[in-house]
Amino acid sequence: MYYLPFLGALFEATSAVIEKKVLRKHKINTKNFIVYVFLALVLVMLPFIYFFWDMNPEAIKLNNLLIFLSIIIISIFANIFLIYSLKREDLSELEPIRLMQPLFTILIAFIFSFFFNIYQSEKNLSILGLSLIASISLISAHIKKHHLVFNKYILAALAGSFLFALELVISKSILQYYSPLTFYFFRVLFIFLITWIIFHPKTISMNNKTKLMIFLIGISVTTYRLTIYYGYILLGISFTTLLFILAPIFIYLFAAIFLKEKITLRQIISSIIIVICVIIAIFLNY
Repeated sequence: MYYLPFLGALFEATSAVIEKKVLRKHKINTKNFIVYVFLALVLVMLPFIYFFWDMNPEAIKLNNLLIFLSIIIISIFANIFLIYSLKREDLSELEPIRLMQPLFTILIAFIFSFFFNIYQSEKNLSILGLSLIASISLISAHIKKHHLVFNKYILAALAGSFLFALELVISKSILQYYSPLTFYFFRVLFIFLITWIIFHPKTISMNNKTKLMIFLIGISVTTYRLTIYYGYILLGISFTTLLFILAPIFIYLFAAIFLKEKITLRQIISSIIIVICVIIAIFLNY
């Protein structure tokens, strides 16, 4: 079962590199980009939803519907904060802040374990410790002096990362009532419709290459999210998040190959620490 998060980390890295390339070279308005990516996600899942549809009647109980609604609202606000931060800050400036999401995810899951039975497995202190070491190592590899100056755009990115983490952790509480594909399809469909209404994206003519790249983002993000959900069900939040911290290592390699970006010594050291933490965690879980 460990191969699932590895596969997800690979697809997360793929989507991050393609997103960066589209935003950098194709100059798409950020609001349009967000809406069209959600549209791509819906289209990617549409052919499969008939075959993998599975929803427990418990899902439509009032409390579970309210949880699902909260996930939608949190995710929309997370995207709005991210869009706002991208107005003034370069993607490279936001990278250390966005990489705080795994740390937030692990800490929120650990806090929830004291209040909700479904999160009891997150009290594994060994996995928690390894996850925290890997997360802090990841952030340290990217943060620089000027990143410590928190303006309102950096704070917006920080809020977005926190909300994305909160949404992921809350999702586990109702995943038991859906197949991961059904849950993610509903989530994406509602967010697409709401963001379309809020942002009123302009109809733009995109060349075939841009359309293809957005569709590839849809495939990559869908695979990444589904493997996260399966990981949460089978392995727990902290352990799955730890394995997904491998994604930046793939991002370094892909960025070096496809975007001609240099890998720094700090990134190499961080990657070694992350790999060691993952190996120890897998060994402890056997």
